Amino acid sequence: MGQEQFKVYGYRWVVLAAFMLVIAANQIMWITFAAITGVAASHYGVSDLAIGLLSMSFMIVYIFVSIPASWAIDTWGIRTAVGIGAVLTGVFGLARGLAADNYTLVLVFQIGIAVAQPFILNAITSVAARWFPIQERATASGFGTLAMYLGIVLGLMLTPYILLQSGLNNMLLYYGIFSVIAAILFLIFARERPPTPACTPDQEERSLVWDGLKQILRSRDFLLLMVIFFIGLGVFNGVTTWIEDILRPRGFTITQAGITGGLMVIGGVVGALLLPALSDRVRARVPFIIVTLGAAALGLLGIAFAPNYSVLLAAAFTMGFFLLSAGPIGFQYGAEIAYPTPEGTSNGLLLMMGQISGIILILAMDSFKDPITGSMTSSLLALVGLMLVGLLLAARLKESKLLLSGPASTVKTGE
Repeated sequence: MGQEQFKVYGYRWVVLAAFMLVIAANQIMWITFAAITGVAASHYGVSDLAIGLLSMSFMIVYIFVSIPASWAIDTWGIRTAVGIGAVLTGVFGLARGLAADNYTLVLVFQIGIAVAQPFILNAITSVAARWFPIQERATASGFGTLAMYLGIVLGLMLTPYILLQSGLNNMLLYYGIFSVIAAILFLIFARERPPTPACTPDQEERSLVWDGLKQILRSRDFLLLMVIFFIGLGVFNGVTTWIEDILRPRGFTITQAGITGGLMVIGGVVGALLLPALSDRVRARVPFIIVTLGAAALGLLGIAFAPNYSVLLAAAFTMGFFLLSAGPIGFQYGAEIAYPTPEGTSNGLLLMMGQISGIILILAMDSFKDPITGSMTSSLLALVGLMLVGLLLAARLKESKLLLSGPASTVKTGE
């Protein structure tokens, strides 16, 4: 077969950068209270679980909004749908900052930001599909997921410092202003599609939203992948939401908790830069998913039993590097095995599984912590067991046929 030629445009990186900024802003809003649970509970005069609800609201809302948001992405396009998410994040983020003293209003505005999340996150593989050739898509998805991790890092590591320096009210206001700036930049620079497709016609995304949804739910590999995301993303959501509660009984401060959670996500940032690109280069997805799940389980075990702060940081980095780098590879693998289902639909289903499990695991971890000491070690051990189950399921996955059998192509670079 001869090589087919198509063009990719340098502006794809501008679109991706504007998209990444909105993702980061939204994720800062989600994770804001995780490292300061105890302080925030005292500030508002509520329980730790009530503060956990501020994060958990994102997961609850996601279950109901994910499929409509995916439909919007696949029907209206990424500029309109992500634009809706960006505006909601900016408006409600600023409102949350202005009403920072009132827990009830903060919760209401947090729910508004939560509605924005699936309009943004479900578009990660759609942006990759519309602007990038298939051999760059895991890399582009990796950058989208990287933005999630950067937002979480900022939310975990900066929040304790800003709170100590400026107070909780100013901290929420600063984040609200940032979310408005991110929304404006996205609306200015985002474009729906490049002038010409970035891939060969048979590799373009499809628009059969509901037909595609029925099709992927009949796919054995996609169902297995959904369970793997249910475990992996649920574990991440549970650990990040309760990071301060996990470490507080062991004598660590809110600053140390924030640094630990932040370093875990920094590990994910490094992993998301390296492993998806390596997956693209060697044209394989499944071996990477298997290795990352196994290594992440070891990192989580280290968090559960770390004897000192240095070991804790090393374990957190290890867990983050492998677990979070599995995300973009898994998203791209899901988009490939679900083809011709639209990327927004497959991406949204995988994320929704993590939101459902996140709610379950967050509530379970709070319910089963030691009533005297508050220790969550037994819950962490249960999460390690779940990760090993995910590893066994990953070993049953088959490699992406679209990746292995895609036609050879020559890429031309445009302006």
